[in-house]
Amino acid sequence: MSTRTTDRRSPAADGAPAADRPAPARPAPARTGSGTRERLTAGMFLAPAVLLVALFLLAPFGWTVHRSFFSDTRTSPFSWFENYALFASDPALTRSVQNTLMWVVGTVVLPFVLGLAIACMTDASRLSRFARLCVVLPYALSGSAVAVVWNFMLTTDGAVNQVLTNVGLGSFAQGWLLTWPGNTVVMILANAWQATGVAVILFLVGLRSIPPETLEAGALDGANGWQQFRHVVLPQLRPVSIIVIGMSLVNGLKSFDLIWVLTQGGPGRATETLAVSMYNETFLELRPGAGAAIAVVLTVIVLAASWFYLRRQLDVKGV
Repeated sequence: MSTRTTDRRSPAADGAPAADRPAPARPAPARTGSGTRERLTAGMFLAPAVLLVALFLLAPFGWTVHRSFFSDTRTSPFSWFENYALFASDPALTRSVQNTLMWVVGTVVLPFVLGLAIACMTDASRLSRFARLCVVLPYALSGSAVAVVWNFMLTTDGAVNQVLTNVGLGSFAQGWLLTWPGNTVVMILANAWQATGVAVILFLVGLRSIPPETLEAGALDGANGWQQFRHVVLPQLRPVSIIVIGMSLVNGLKSFDLIWVLTQGGPGRATETLAVSMYNETFLELRPGAGAAIAVVLTVIVLAASWFYLRRQLDVKGV
């Protein structure tokens, strides 16, 4: 009587080692709607922010662009690029562009240089807290308050001319806010007096984040103080420098309150920047079409300057 036996072979009986045999294919996981649900959930959380941005930012900007192509007369309401052509034909707007460029240079260079210098000098000083307080305190004031303080100093019979007269330098006394470009320069200095405070705070944070081992290594390599600052400290302050320059760039392009309180764009329209010209054309000259064109140009300049600067700085080799 024969019995049926089952042929059970070991993995090595086929002549091929077990490690070389292909692993059995795993069944594909069942597709579920979890990914779709996650995207819908994320969209629901983002929807309020997107709606607010569209309502309070994109919609007004779109209406401003639309309004810039219409004139302020009833005979020919649609004017194509007539409002934008004012930048080439209106001397006041030409001077406004010049003042804006001066403000950009001054509000970027002065707070950066002064903030970095003051932060380095007060980082290890005994009187550092008091010095920082004196520098940072103006930043807590509003632009209008800073303008009132400097107006008290810069008027014809103000504090600056009185001090010059009392010390025997009366020949240097002048109307600081009456002649261009001196009036624009002194307003840039007033703005730097306020804006340097935030630069000092940011640079102090950057200095405290520098590992002391890098400074010790530089000293062991024979680097003096300036060489350590240039080759060790300054490269490690690059992220903070990007923030300081970016903030100063945007603030310089949209400066308004300090200029308006000090001179209201005068004398005449000599000290207007694009932000002041936009307000003047829209609400004082009652030319909303021209004001809208200035607003569009200013917005494009701010966005383009910020984009080009950040694109160049925040690259793969940067931060």
